[in-house]
Amino acid sequence: MNKVVPSAQAAVADIPSGSTLMLGGFGLCGIPENLIAALVQENRRRGLTGLHTISNNMGVDGFGMGLMLEAGMIASHTGSYVGENKLLEEKVLKGELDLRLTPQGTLAERIRAGGAGIPAFFTPTGAGTLIAEGKETRTFDGRPYLLESWLRADYALVKAWKGDHAGNLIYRKTARNFNPMMATAGRITIAEVEELVDTGTLDPDQIVTPGIYVQRILEGERYEKRIERRTLRQAS
Repeated sequence: MNKVVPSAQAAVADIPSGSTLMLGGFGLCGIPENLIAALVQENRRRGLTGLHTISNNMGVDGFGMGLMLEAGMIASHTGSYVGENKLLEEKVLKGELDLRLTPQGTLAERIRAGGAGIPAFFTPTGAGTLIAEGKETRTFDGRPYLLESWLRADYALVKAWKGDHAGNLIYRKTARNFNPMMATAGRITIAEVEELVDTGTLDPDQIVTPGIYVQRILEGERYEKRIERRTLRQAS
């Protein structure tokens, strides 16, 4: 089955306002750059707003998901880290965006549970803190655990290193991060890859995400791969 779409624009053309989106990446590593840019273009074309995003973080001002935030496309965000985006802080403090902070490991497991069909699970993370407010708590082996629910999305936008026409995906090193689990938790998963090859070309032992989880795939037109925060050693 050929799941290739001609462009990032074509891949996101039917995403409606109000959708829940998962976006892969950690910082600026492994983010679906081309799909994000296409979403911003769609906003200019038809007003794509009221989105509910799920991602580890919101990128930085002026790049990645920060572009979606600047365009006023995001109504709520679920993530684990917000420290690099000043506009996000400003919108949250003004009450213009609903922010739902989740411990990083819990976020990862909630997404994995969504892909695995597990509606809820217990975790000790956050017990006895503000995270526990309003959540069911149970004691196991003398330790309190919180009940956390799965996370699923209408669309999962992920980025991989290589992919084939059937949607099989291979990731590269730390750029894998949240992408594989999000690929399983989206009703429609759209993957952008750096290199698109014929089906049967990839080594089956290297495939992380089987094509059964991917509905659309494209080769990214351009990758900036910006560094989130560059740290240099002082000259001696």
